[in-house]
Amino acid sequence: MTSPKIDATQLELFAQEFFAALKPVASPPAAPKPPVPLFKAPPAPTRTLPIPPVGPNDGPLRKIQLGSHTVHYVLRRSARRSHGFMISDDGLHVTSPRRAPMDDVERAIRAKQNWILTKLFERSERRSMRGKQPPVEWVDGACLPYLGFDVVLRLEPAARSHCVFDADLRELRLGVTPGLEEWQIRERVKLWFQDEARKLFRERLDLYAPRVGVRYSAFALSSAGTRWGSCTVAGNIRLNWKLIHYPLALLDYVVVHELAHLREMNHSPAFWAVVGDVFPDYEGAKAGLRKRSIEMPVLFPE
Repeated sequence: MTSPKIDATQLELFAQEFFAALKPVASPPAAPKPPVPLFKAPPAPTRTLPIPPVGPNDGPLRKIQLGSHTVHYVLRRSARRSHGFMISDDGLHVTSPRRAPMDDVERAIRAKQNWILTKLFERSERRSMRGKQPPVEWVDGACLPYLGFDVVLRLEPAARSHCVFDADLRELRLGVTPGLEEWQIRERVKLWFQDEARKLFRERLDLYAPRVGVRYSAFALSSAGTRWGSCTVAGNIRLNWKLIHYPLALLDYVVVHELAHLREMNHSPAFWAVVGDVFPDYEGAKAGLRKRSIEMPVLFPE
């Protein structure tokens, strides 16, 4: 048998196909890399909760998990019948009946966890903001917040101490006797603020009580760290004197809030309806108080 003849053209085509098969197959082009950002955003700030110091008469420091947050607190026992909560810049303090088991204590904390976490974060933010603010210097020309605006402190040499407010010039003139120290100047100004608060709060209570449709029995100043006011079933109202630093509208909101408790001793929709009838923008006032309390410089350490 004779084999078929292969001419030169066929041989050349065969060689081309053979050597082409030996070449590596080209890989598909790589996907383009995303552009590298010129600036990297800073990480989100970490929200921290304060850990309260334990006093010599306190029990051990305790902690509880509220959602994703671990909350440390100091537990104190007393003769009271219910659980009480106090939040300061140092953290959470809980006061409970002497015989209340820990399960009851923790249930009470969880029932108030939204309020507790909100207040703890507010205090933490306020503490952080205050750390960035220069301290108030009790010198001539110092600016002090009064009803939402600044008054200028004027120190005047005097044989006898005096404290006079000039509303037109927005100046508080303080007579400085020889040897008067800075802490004494601060305390004298504090007394002036408290006197102003006492007079103004009485005026606003008497103004708004008829509008709310209630009568209150007694009124006193409060120095509470976290509460702007309180009201008892007997009609005794306490208002935080530091409200004198804030705009009058915010002060009025707190006054109406406490008077409304004489009709509704709760924070139910019925209570807020009473507040809203007299002070419609109560939501704006609540937000304003939170914002201003964070921005307010520390004049009088607690």
